[in-house]
Amino acid sequence: MFSGIIEAMGVVAKIEKEANGPGCRLVIREGKIGSETKVADSVAINGCCLTVVEKSEDCMGFDVGPESLKRTNLGRLQVGDRVNLERALAVGDRLGGHIVSGHIDGTGTLIERIDEVQWSFYKFEITHEIAKQMVSKGSIAIDGVSLTVVEAEPDYFTVALIPFTLDVTTLGEMKPGRLVNLETDILAKYVQRLEESKAWDAKTK
Repeated sequence: MFSGIIEAMGVVAKIEKEANGPGCRLVIREGKIGSETKVADSVAINGCCLTVVEKSEDCMGFDVGPESLKRTNLGRLQVGDRVNLERALAVGDRLGGHIVSGHIDGTGTLIERIDEVQWSFYKFEITHEIAKQMVSKGSIAIDGVSLTVVEAEPDYFTVALIPFTLDVTTLGEMKPGRLVNLETDILAKYVQRLEESKAWDAKTK
């Protein structure tokens, strides 16, 4: 589990394609987190939960499967790109954001950015499937960053970013056209499933 409070931004140091497979080894460089993690630890990279499989003093290596590469923006990363990093919560940690599982529900595209003084307002295009699990004033994780939804429409949603978030996450450098990972509120998934199950009951009567 994660909270959506980014600890640091890392840099993609290396991407090694599998010799006989569709996955890759993703190596991220970041001094503080890299020095404090160990093999088998869980780290969210742009909101996607991955397992540390190798590490050096300031680098961590992760195996990324074809499904993750296809369904998230990790497949578009290039050496030198910056990514958001958050280690898994420990029992007793403060939950500063919201409950984030690290399982990406889909992607969205930044279609508009409005900068006003120090704040910024972002508009993301999304599918109807993602929109069904979003509500105004609800929670959303964008590339692992816990945020509050402002507008929630069938084709898009908006968020407002404070200066701190712009400074300490990759969201601050985003431009329209950027693909982002999205994880909706876990409560929304259960509510949607409950509504879907009513149709199952109706068919058995």
